Amino acid sequence: MKKLLLVLMVVALASFLFVGCTPTVPAEGEGEGEGETVVSACPTVSVTSEVEIEGVKYIKGAKQTITVTFAEATEMVSVYVTAALKDNPSGVPSSAVELVMYPDADNKVWTGTNRFGASSVCAEGYVYVSTCTTCAPCKFPYVVDEFGPCSEVKIYEYPNSGCSCGGVNLRFVTPSAASECVITSYCGDSCSGLDTYTVDLYTADPFGTCCDIPCISPDATCSGTGCDIDCTISCLNIYDYTTATVTSNDDLEDIFYAVVTLADKVGNTSRYYAKLVVDSDSLVSVTEYSNESGLTCTDWSTGEALQSDGIIGSPAGLYGLCAI
Repeated sequence: MKKLLLVLMVVALASFLFVGCTPTVPAEGEGEGEGETVVSACPTVSVTSEVEIEGVKYIKGAKQTITVTFAEATEMVSVYVTAALKDNPSGVPSSAVELVMYPDADNKVWTGTNRFGASSVCAEGYVYVSTCTTCAPCKFPYVVDEFGPCSEVKIYEYPNSGCSCGGVNLRFVTPSAASECVITSYCGDSCSGLDTYTVDLYTADPFGTCCDIPCISPDATCSGTGCDIDCTISCLNIYDYTTATVTSNDDLEDIFYAVVTLADKVGNTSRYYAKLVVDSDSLVSVTEYSNESGLTCTDWSTGEALQSDGIIGSPAGLYGLCAI
């Protein structure tokens, strides 16, 4: 008899343990207005920079705001972020970092911040959301895009037909190489994909004491979207710029500062820099510059003359993936 009572007590205690994880659904017409244990539905989760592409959410590798939105007021919300997926697949991994979350006045919208980073290209992870009425955390997958896009950019001139007042047509394109089996493009992004590109030409150093953000407006520009890069600045006439100088025998030349900006779909950017020497009817030379000093823009002090092919930038590898 004692053994039977002991077994019954264990069964009763076990049933109480599962009450908090199992919704209590009252019989029809019963329990209305009475307290019920209800498991909250998963909320929606959004991150400042997120972009969804073919069902995958990409997040920029930077400090971002996370917003968790519930359909009804919810207390005791815990949010964790991790890039480790295999620690504990049934719950929140031990490597997860808990965020400080702040509710709105209705306790429906909770916000916090997290620095998304990655130790590898296109690292995957989860945002976990737990409340006091959920048994297992809700999981929201994401991919971190921490690196900017890349491309080689070939700069060349083509006949100035259509320029009634003279000038030079400058074309900026991604070179590509085709083999019998694979067509390789030399532009792209290792994660979310190349989104936009812009070529700006200036008659003076665009940065001055500013770095990264140009202090002056471009004198000529062209832009586009996607890969391959292909844009044209038409009828660039050096006689339109007061910085032009006579070099010899009335052979007029001018120097233009070229800044090529590439952006991926979550907002990471890459920049390439070159000086273009242009005379009245041709592109004389292309000299590439870098920002290897650690600045976010070049100081235009050291460069490599590219007289032969006029190609600047960093090539992507097979299928447009950038080398890191």
